[in-house]
Amino acid sequence: MALVESIPIALNTKMPDFELKDSNGKKFKSSELYGKKGLLVAFTCNHCPYAQAIWPRLIRLAQGAASFGVNTAGINPNINPAYPDDAPEKMKEKIKEWGISFPYLVDDTQEIARAFQAQCTPDLYLFNSTHQLVYHGRLDDNWKEEANVKKQELKEAIDQLVAGKSISQKQVPSMGCSIKWRE
Repeated sequence: MALVESIPIALNTKMPDFELKDSNGKKFKSSELYGKKGLLVAFTCNHCPYAQAIWPRLIRLAQGAASFGVNTAGINPNINPAYPDDAPEKMKEKIKEWGISFPYLVDDTQEIARAFQAQCTPDLYLFNSTHQLVYHGRLDDNWKEEANVKKQELKEAIDQLVAGKSISQKQVPSMGCSIKWRE
């Protein structure tokens, strides 16, 4: 497990368009995933301990955000034979086990992760209704122990987006396992 951080990406960057399938083969176009206020894109996976630790919080946050017009899409870029726990069949199990209510998509070519410049799992991106990046950072200030979280940066960014307020330019990178790139 190689620990890496997300890289800085200029705010207002336009979201790359994509079309991906979920683990059942259903296609999703990025333009159709947006809620009225925006879209949260989470590059994540099943096996990474950093991703596992925040999955419950991410699921709850996504449910709350959806009620305010911000939809969520999870994208798994770790479709790699060396990591069978991240295979689409295992994704189906996790969707059921964890109660994932948003599309959890398969980036089997890793082209979408590269287009977003995603580095780790989790790597989180919040886009406004005009498809511009407004937040790229961590979920909160304690990935490991939810009980010790003092600052929920992503939730704050979603709340500000929904309220039409400006989002802080100070954004702390997400960190997690490196994406398992195939050569």
